[in-house]
Amino acid sequence: MAVNGSRKRETYHHGSLREELVDACVRLIEAEGIGAVSLRRVAREAGVSPGAPYHHFPDRAALLSAISARGFELLTQELAVAVGPSTAAAGPDDVGRAVTAYVAFARRRPAHFQVMFRPELSEPEKHPAVQEAGDAALKVLTDLVDRLGVSDPHALGITLWALGHGLAALTLDGVLAQKAVMWDTDQDDLLERAVRQIGQTLDVRPSPAAANSDGG
Repeated sequence: MAVNGSRKRETYHHGSLREELVDACVRLIEAEGIGAVSLRRVAREAGVSPGAPYHHFPDRAALLSAISARGFELLTQELAVAVGPSTAAAGPDDVGRAVTAYVAFARRRPAHFQVMFRPELSEPEKHPAVQEAGDAALKVLTDLVDRLGVSDPHALGITLWALGHGLAALTLDGVLAQKAVMWDTDQDDLLERAVRQIGQTLDVRPSPAAANSDGG
């Protein structure tokens, strides 16, 4: 049975068919996992002929790369909203908001999240849009760290990425919820405490050079 229960449709505007195939693939991943994805299966979920996807995607990896790139674009937008203008001063609270936004993105868009960090599926070496979109998302974090004035912004930027990704993965895998029950709390409370701890623990003090420049 098709995930969306739709009947076969043969008429699409050229551009809308591509988007419908992407959306159908996302729904399929959310319902059955990445292993269920094939162009033929996605065509069935979208209600089009088996050959229709090949007008836009030569193979499965091309379709998954479109989902991955779109996921990074959405993540970039949501991180940018969370951390505020790139010209404003930043502090530990901004770090917490960035990590929170990262986890929230994964919870809202689990299918995108599953594909975005699986290069063997989306083959970014063949689809540079994936790498470009991923770099743009990371830049939001490194720009945030630059605003903190720390001595090693690249190291802290990748640390933030790892912390956000780890919490997101634990949430999607159900591990965070299990531990929350074990510790007599709920998942959201545990997540909030973890994010607060990140902001308190990370060294976000300005480097000596930045401190000297601020002091004149």
